[in-house]
This record gives sequence, C-alpha cells and structure tokens, in this order.
Amino acid sequence: MKKIKSLSESSFLKLLFAFFTAAFLIAAVCMPDRGNMFTGLWKILTGPSKVSTNYFAVGGYAATFLNMGLVALICLGLYCLPGAVATNVSTLAFILTLGFGSWGINVLNIWPTFLGVVLYGLVKKEKLTSLVNAMLFSTGIAPLITDLLIRYPSAEVIGFNWPGLGVAMLVGLAIGFFLPAGLAASPKVHKGFDLYSAALPVGMTAFFLQATLYKTMGVALPAAPAAETLQVASQLTVNIFCISLFGLCIVFAFLLGCKPKDYWNLLKDPALVTNFSSTYGNATFLMNVGIYGLFILGYYNLVGATFNGVTFGIIFCMLACCNSGSHPGNVWPIMLGYVVSSFVFGWLSQLAGGTFSGAVNAQAICVGLCYANGLSPISDKYGWRYGFVAAIMHYLLVTSVPTLHGGFCLYNGGFTAALICIILVPELERFFKTKEERKERRLAAKK
Repeated sequence: MKKIKSLSESSFLKLLFAFFTAAFLIAAVCMPDRGNMFTGLWKILTGPSKVSTNYFAVGGYAATFLNMGLVALICLGLYCLPGAVATNVSTLAFILTLGFGSWGINVLNIWPTFLGVVLYGLVKKEKLTSLVNAMLFSTGIAPLITDLLIRYPSAEVIGFNWPGLGVAMLVGLAIGFFLPAGLAASPKVHKGFDLYSAALPVGMTAFFLQATLYKTMGVALPAAPAAETLQVASQLTVNIFCISLFGLCIVFAFLLGCKPKDYWNLLKDPALVTNFSSTYGNATFLMNVGIYGLFILGYYNLVGATFNGVTFGIIFCMLACCNSGSHPGNVWPIMLGYVVSSFVFGWLSQLAGGTFSGAVNAQAICVGLCYANGLSPISDKYGWRYGFVAAIMHYLLVTSVPTLHGGFCLYNGGFTAALICIILVPELERFFKTKEERKERRLAAKK
C-alpha cells in the first residue's frame, strides 16, 4: 500500500484503469451464461450497434462483460505505451469508452477511427502517446462504422463485405484525422461548461455524415433497435457488480489515507475544480469514484430504471466525469431538474392531449440524465438553481437531438449539453452573478 501511495498521478490512474479492466474480465467468467460468452461476443461484433442497442439482449451478460473488458484492455494498452501520460481527461476518455462497451462500442468498430488519429499524428508529426485521448474519443461515432461494415446502403444487415469495409475505413480515417482539431476548438464554443467536450465535434461530424451518407444520397436510415430488446435486463447483476466495484474503491481510498473531511472538502470547495486527482490527491479522487458511482447507481434504482445493457453502460458514462469536476454535490441539482421536468411536462402533456414518453425512468430520459451531468460546472460557478435550469433545458432537447445524427453519435447527451451551453451561458454571463461575485457583494455590503 505504501508503494501505491507514492505513485504519481499518471501511474495511479493507469493502475485504476487496470483495476477496472480486471473487474470486467473476471465478471465475464462469473456470469451464469459464460458458456455462450464467445458466441455472444461474435453476435455483438456482427450486429448493428446503433443507439440504443442493448448488448445484454444481443450477446448475453457474459459476452457484454467480456466486450467491455476487452475494450478496456485495448485502451489500457494504449495508455501503457512508453511516454504516455494519464490525466483527468484520460479518466474521462477511458471510463466513457468502457461504458459504451455495453451498448455501442465493441472490439471491432473502434479501429478505423483509431487509425485515423494515427494518420493525423503521422501527418502532423505528433507523438502517438499524446493522441491516446483523441483515439478513445473518436469511438463516439462507432455505431456508424458498424453500420457501414455490415449493412450500408441497405437498411437490413447483409454481413461483412469488401465495399462496406472500404467505406468504413475511409469514413473512419477521415473522422479520426480531423477530430483532434475539433477537440482543441470545442472548449472555446461551450466555454468549459460541458464536461463532455468531445461530444461537440463528434456530434457535428455524425450530423454531417448522416446527412451525406443517408439524407442526400436518398438512402433509407436504418431503424432503431426494437423497444422490446431493452427489456432484457437484470437489476441484480448490475447492482451486485457496481456495489462491489465502487465499494472496493471506497475501501481502497480509506486504506490510502483518505479521511471523511478530505472528501467533504472536495464536495464543499467553492472553486470550479476540473482535476480532482491532482488537486486533492489520489486517495480523495478514488473516494469520489466510489461514492459518486454509488450515488449514480442509487438514483437509477430510486427512479425504477430498467437495468439493461444501456443503463449499465450509462452508469459508467456518467461516472466518467468523476475526475473532471462532477460529484454528488454539484450533480444533485441536475438530477432534481430531470425529475421535476418529467412530472411537470407529463402533467402538461395530459392537459394538451399529447402522448407523453418522457417519464423519469424512460430509457431515453435515463440516458439523457447521464450526460446532463456534464453541465455540473454551471452548478459550481453559478449555483444549484442554475444547474437546475440547465437540466430542465437539457431534458427538453435531449430526445430530439438524435434526429440530427441519425442515432450514430454515442455522445448524444453530451452534444445536447454543448447546445445548452451555447444557449444558456451567454445569458448567464450577461444577466447573472457567479457564486463568487455574489459572495463578494455580500461582504462589501457588510462593510
């Protein structure tokens, strides 16, 4: 334990990535359907992965855990390349990519965009080790790669074919090649208020490609997965795994020396902190991983979510911000905004004679809330009331945005969060005071 305490931030994060990877691989062989693990994995690799595809229904539980573990292993291998440094952004990239391993990413559809980023590095003469985060973020459009491989331009699956492989490689190379420039420019657009910063360039790229490959070409857009596939779920499996994983994180955090007051300081810090592991230390950061993970799990249990592969994945997609600024103290207003919105607009829908599908435990709303957590910097800087308002706006838009990208952007909710920032942040800056400015005004009034 002393050796772990003395690890640098980068080494500690890589160790955490290894811990997560091992957990999923071990869980895969512990699942009751492990006898069908490899045949199930093949079904995942050869089937569509368009939002929202439940890998529990496609390949089974063992195959889903195996796919997640293998995706994590590939990502871990990239971060272990000589000279690679893991940061808070790496935490976001790794856990986010891991989360999508149960409903959109697999060990096959990540490679074309990976190679595109490698091509960018060769052209710009940048080291591969400095581009690992970009490689992982490029997988946000992985469902499109799968569709190009197995069914484009048909709406039905026709299987792997050479033309499909050629189109998938060409599109993947283009996406990966141009993404790093978009990643660098994205924070200037949302001014740092969307923690899922990569979602903006990925979402815009998916929007452009959906229009180019389908709308403009007159090609029918494949339908979303059948709703009944989302009913293949196991609350017990998800809860046992997550409670065990996050509980161990809390235990290890205590063993590394984290004290309750240390974590309390993280929760109450009035500053907008974007790197917990470097600001508060590895132990306190790990405590946030455990507590925030259980907090997310508790919310989905409380609202009665269906614990399918999608819900399982979004727990980790939401957890991905655990080192970039999100914690229970600034996310609860966003959760509250979603819950209140579902009741208010359900009531208004009844008055208007509409067909309401935005219940708080509806699959699309559960997924939307996951990425609304990316707006937590608004809660931090302006106060919980404004995080609450941002969440309501996110709730209103998140189910409409997939029309833009055709269901091919896994970062749909993060893309929505960027749009909210574009709308809301200029108004906040013009008309409202930050928490710090309000505090200074109160102090001045007392003098």
